[in-house]
Amino acid sequence: MLRYLTSGESHGKLINAILEGIPSGLELSEEDVNIDLRRRQSGYGRGERMKIERDEVEITSGVRFGKTMGSPISMIIRNRDWENWKNEMSIIRRNKGINMVTRPRPGHADLAGGIKYNEIDLRNIFERSSARETACRVAVGAVARKILAELGIKILSHVISIGNIRAKNIPRNPNSIVHLAERSDLRCADAEAERKMKDVIDKAKNKGDSVGGIFEIIVMNPPVGLGSHTQWDRKLDGKLARALMSIQAIKGIETGMGFRTADLFGSQVHDEIYYRKDKRGFYRKTNNAGGIEGGISNGEDIVLRAAMKPIPTLLTPLRSVDIITKKPFKASVERSDVCAVPSAAVVGEAVVAFEMADAVLEKFGGDSLKEMKRNFNNYREYINRL
Repeated sequence: MLRYLTSGESHGKLINAILEGIPSGLELSEEDVNIDLRRRQSGYGRGERMKIERDEVEITSGVRFGKTMGSPISMIIRNRDWENWKNEMSIIRRNKGINMVTRPRPGHADLAGGIKYNEIDLRNIFERSSARETACRVAVGAVARKILAELGIKILSHVISIGNIRAKNIPRNPNSIVHLAERSDLRCADAEAERKMKDVIDKAKNKGDSVGGIFEIIVMNPPVGLGSHTQWDRKLDGKLARALMSIQAIKGIETGMGFRTADLFGSQVHDEIYYRKDKRGFYRKTNNAGGIEGGISNGEDIVLRAAMKPIPTLLTPLRSVDIITKKPFKASVERSDVCAVPSAAVVGEAVVAFEMADAVLEKFGGDSLKEMKRNFNNYREYINRL
């Protein structure tokens, strides 16, 4: 029901996204998007690029008088650093003074992408594979959030580990989690753990190294019945996992109890089902499944976790080989993030929001917001009668 494309390079003139399938009548402003763009740029451990860019979206189509029209929504984000890269990123014939980048960096798409696309100048690969592209996805996710908010669905994120430091004193109530996370430099709801995480980041910075971590996404108040068990590509958990894995530097995904389920007996894992008409009908006292069973949302909060590897652009030289001369060299750079896990969590919210909005529109349809909400309310009445 929904689809989007992004384009643009890290040091190009701009990056942009085209989002199709949003129903008409949804209130949308540029500030709705800018809020999340600012959240993406924040976080302890970010690099110098964030001091240059101050991302702001420009909506160029699909919205009139503050409401969506049902047509594709086009959004652009200009790169302020473009002024310093006009020659290197020119769309006309290469000038003689522009050098090729032939030294692939370990941990990046440079070498594999260069071989795949038959490129000797590796800038043609890493300009597009850069995480700068995620600003577009955050913009798309911000629009998707507006759809979900109309149905009372909320998405939050928080960081649960940086390096070997793991948050332990996390509130059980998601509203309490988001209250603390939004006030934290690391999006961490455990203040004591956050202090230790900052120490780890500082130590990595002093060594010219980087650190990764794990963040958690919680989808609050999703309805029963999103996704399907009938085909592999319609399973909601499969779609969410794919979306999170598509974020740069993400190397692992968990749903609910995740990998811990492999160590336990079934009686310790599966969520028992209860019923109280005066409560909310069918419900569970635990949520080890993470809100999804058989590829279908079961009405509990959806809980996902993603593991992010350390940023591969390091100040500490790593060994590599020149793609032309085949001579070894030590790769090093001057500008990089030390830790981008808090920002990745915001990107995670965005891609999850998109998939959830897509699932909502698949289930409830509607070319206009009013039609979608009418279908949703009818379905909710059916659930309440069970």
